[in-house]
Amino acid sequence: MNAPVTQESQDRYTVLDRPPWRLRDALLRWEVILVILLVLTVVVNSLVSDVFLDVYNLADATSNFSEMAIIALAMALLILVRDIDLSVAAIVALASMSIGYAAAAGWSPAMLFVVGIGVGLLCGAFNGALVTWFRLPSIVVTIGTMSLFRGLTQVILGDQALTKYPQPFLDLGQNYFIQMTETSVPWLFVPPVPLSFLIFLILAVVFGIVLHTTAVGRKLFAIGSNPIAARFSGIPVDRLRFFLFVLSGIMSGLAGALLTARLGSMRSNIAIGWELDIVTMVILGGVSIAGGVGSILGVFLAVLVLGLVRFGMSINNIPGQVVSVYIGALLIAVISIPRIFEKLRGWRAGR
Repeated sequence: MNAPVTQESQDRYTVLDRPPWRLRDALLRWEVILVILLVLTVVVNSLVSDVFLDVYNLADATSNFSEMAIIALAMALLILVRDIDLSVAAIVALASMSIGYAAAAGWSPAMLFVVGIGVGLLCGAFNGALVTWFRLPSIVVTIGTMSLFRGLTQVILGDQALTKYPQPFLDLGQNYFIQMTETSVPWLFVPPVPLSFLIFLILAVVFGIVLHTTAVGRKLFAIGSNPIAARFSGIPVDRLRFFLFVLSGIMSGLAGALLTARLGSMRSNIAIGWELDIVTMVILGGVSIAGGVGSILGVFLAVLVLGLVRFGMSINNIPGQVVSVYIGALLIAVISIPRIFEKLRGWRAGR
């Protein structure tokens, strides 16, 4: 005779969809830690410098890192699926050079953006084809194309600078897309917003919605967690990876157009060294280098933290070499600290 099913036995085998909410777990979320870092960055810099919180200074500061932040959104998706694109800065340079020659030929500002995005698309498709069709490691491929794209720029351009651009194109990068306006409420006003930062905000929302609320996003997490299992589950792994490389190229081309419009000139060393900064933004944002873990919110917060740290150091006349040392050390710390905690937990469990 079967034993009666009691309420106690039913509760014993109840499986929750997610773990119960605990304050300790919420406070230890990486996004919460980044918010704390962001607040500390603002507080420390505002105490050290009187001009840090000036709205126009902050607006200029956002324009200095927005182009890198745009690329970081696409890089986050690549690292999420266990790939990487180290040629992004070289794509920026190649796209910027193409824009310069197109501007000299009399092309319109809208077409200059099309040229930059188109060059980035072709470069991204080239990277994606080598990685997905020929099964080559992405880090090896993009190191090679980094040298290839940068080398093409240096060979074609040489030591000359491209400086002839239509004024409407320059206005897009050098003026505020949204001007500061005061309202009838004393404490409420609309701050100045550069075009590049506005584009970054819009793209961050779009990337966040796609990654965290759609089937495509769930497929990307599945690929990053286990690409072999994802392939046997019917997910088009190589097709999605190819698209992500194309997307990375498009974002790099767009960033190249915005950067060219902001600087008003172009040399072959433009955007050199951006690879480290962009990867640091992504890893600091909580995207695991092993794939399958990460969020766009974390990347967004990491962009603000690094951008404001750089801005604070610059207005306090800290040399750029010190900034580079800080970023490199921060990248190593972000990668190594979680591993150290895992080993400590394993050691305690072994005891």
